[in-house]
Amino acid sequence: MLAGSIGKTYVSAITLQLVEEGKLELDDKIEKWLGKESWFERLPNAKDITLRMLMNHSSGIPEHVLNKDFLKALRDQPDKVWKPEELVAYILDRKPLFEAGKGWSYADTNYILVGMIFERASGKTVYAEAQRRLLGKLKLKETSPSDSRQLSGLIPGYVAENSPFGFSGRTLLDDGRFIVNPQMEWCGGGFVSTAQDLARWAKFLYEGKVLDRASLKDLLDAVPAKTGRGDKYGLGVQVRQTDWGISYGHGGWFPGYLSEMEYFPQYKAAIAVQFNTDDFRKLKKNTHGFVAEVARLVFNPSVQKP
Repeated sequence: MLAGSIGKTYVSAITLQLVEEGKLELDDKIEKWLGKESWFERLPNAKDITLRMLMNHSSGIPEHVLNKDFLKALRDQPDKVWKPEELVAYILDRKPLFEAGKGWSYADTNYILVGMIFERASGKTVYAEAQRRLLGKLKLKETSPSDSRQLSGLIPGYVAENSPFGFSGRTLLDDGRFIVNPQMEWCGGGFVSTAQDLARWAKFLYEGKVLDRASLKDLLDAVPAKTGRGDKYGLGVQVRQTDWGISYGHGGWFPGYLSEMEYFPQYKAAIAVQFNTDDFRKLKKNTHGFVAEVARLVFNPSVQKP
């Protein structure tokens, strides 16, 4: 299934690997990498944003994904292959949501910019490096880029009515193509996976099998988020307080699909769930709630659900 924003965890990991290699610095202003772009000064908070601010969503940059003009273009041109610059264009000249580093607001746009910086610093593509550095090395064979309308092995998803994307029902056409081009998600998400691969990935990442100790500390150094009581957000990671101690992970939404992965360090265990619907009314709880149900069974097997 499409894993939605969980894809940010792969982008964050390979970006932090470049930091380890001395090719990037988290607190460098992004002007260093993007300042020569003709559109750069039209970016909200352009000269004050650091790479770290993009990665923890404290940049003040608005979200492009729910821009009505973008959504119309996505529906009208389902075969269009989107360039990162075309995605960023939807938030140029807009007022920042807050001063850089002085607030928090989640936006895929932040990670589109992270991807652009990664490719400039590495000289290679995000997807090729994610495959080389992570997916291949860790044998995550059921995880791959969602970079076209036809994705091998993808099962149909079902979109809730009144979706902001302007369509509902089955995500796949009769010929197997997605109703729009998932490629537009890129570094805001950008991968298909299975619950098993997501759980394995969470365990690898948060147990330090991917990053060195300093980078793992940076990854988990979180700022207050607006996703729930006590929630925080690190560098592409949701940090939450649960009945089983702190958890690290990420949720994902893409039209027709919901995903969640969480790692519980107290138990050295990871749990992931996926659904091929984004209709919370039918599910009756969010994906974090379903992870909690599994955690209750795994960590407290003697406690029966009322």
